[in-house]
Amino acid sequence: MRILVYGGTGYIGSHTCVVLAGRGHQLVIADNFSNSSPSVIGRLQQITGAPVAFHQVDLRDREGVHGLLAQGRFDAVVHFAALKAVGESCERPLDYFDNNIGGTIHLLQAMHAHGVRRLVFSSSATVYGDPDSVPVREDAPLRTTNPYGRTKLVMEQLIGDLCASDPGFHAVNLRYFNPVGAHPSGLIGEAPGGVPNNLMPYICQVAMGQRERLAVFGGDWPTVDGTGVRDYIHVVDLARAHADALDVLVREGRSANINLGTGRGTSVLELVRAFERASGREVPYDIVARRPGDVAEVYADPSLAQVLLGWRAEYGIDAMCRDAWLWQSRNPRGYEDAGGDGDGADGVDVSG
Repeated sequence: MRILVYGGTGYIGSHTCVVLAGRGHQLVIADNFSNSSPSVIGRLQQITGAPVAFHQVDLRDREGVHGLLAQGRFDAVVHFAALKAVGESCERPLDYFDNNIGGTIHLLQAMHAHGVRRLVFSSSATVYGDPDSVPVREDAPLRTTNPYGRTKLVMEQLIGDLCASDPGFHAVNLRYFNPVGAHPSGLIGEAPGGVPNNLMPYICQVAMGQRERLAVFGGDWPTVDGTGVRDYIHVVDLARAHADALDVLVREGRSANINLGTGRGTSVLELVRAFERASGREVPYDIVARRPGDVAEVYADPSLAQVLLGWRAEYGIDAMCRDAWLWQSRNPRGYEDAGGDGDGADGVDVSG
């Protein structure tokens, strides 16, 4: 298929592009580089051995999005183009509403106008808020505790309304739990700007000596060791699920909401110990006060993904830590180590 991957130079988007290219799909990537780097394009070409078509079109640019869909003759869209930091969303809710919700409206309008009727959407387990019980199933109550989660829920609802109004339009909303790790080549991985919002990149930076100590929020939770428990999933497993979802859209023409996780919870200290084994580095930490809004444990029931997609997570926590450390140790400054100038690094033309 010919697939438009919006947000395809980001962390999860780039890994998904590798999987899709490996399955023989023809890709066109669109992004605005708000949370990524032009260097990713050249690295994708290294991994896949194929040229990468790219357009720098912000999802908030309604005319640009329509122009892209008009000339593309796409069979499907994979939508990753959202701002994604919980804390930042509390400080800048209007930016999140504008980009995530407004941008998704533009994309859906353009898809509808130009006859593109298959969509895989990058959603989040934040739509469950503080769940009543674990493991979390797809029929759990939907509620949000921050503006980021609220935008993801609204985006799902917009997509659902379009599916209901147009019997020929089908979408799979993939609700991620906690993506970690990197491509085993060490060429692409998670490269947050500033202070990391997620645990794994923070651990990586402490192990590299870029940050002194890890702050562990709460040591008195009712868990195996008193620290919070989450469902960590290797980004390569996650990427594979998007390709499987596209196959289902083509084969069965059905819409669905699907959890993506391993179904197993890992505590903060279990993750730290696994990372120390993988890296051979110590990760010093301090137990500090709980953060408002945190919960003791959240992990997925991933059985629907196996039933509908034929998918299950293959990589365990040791592989996640091994690949995250390979990425971090080879790219201590993230994509800045590529030496790109921002205008199409690694000899790649970035078109508007």
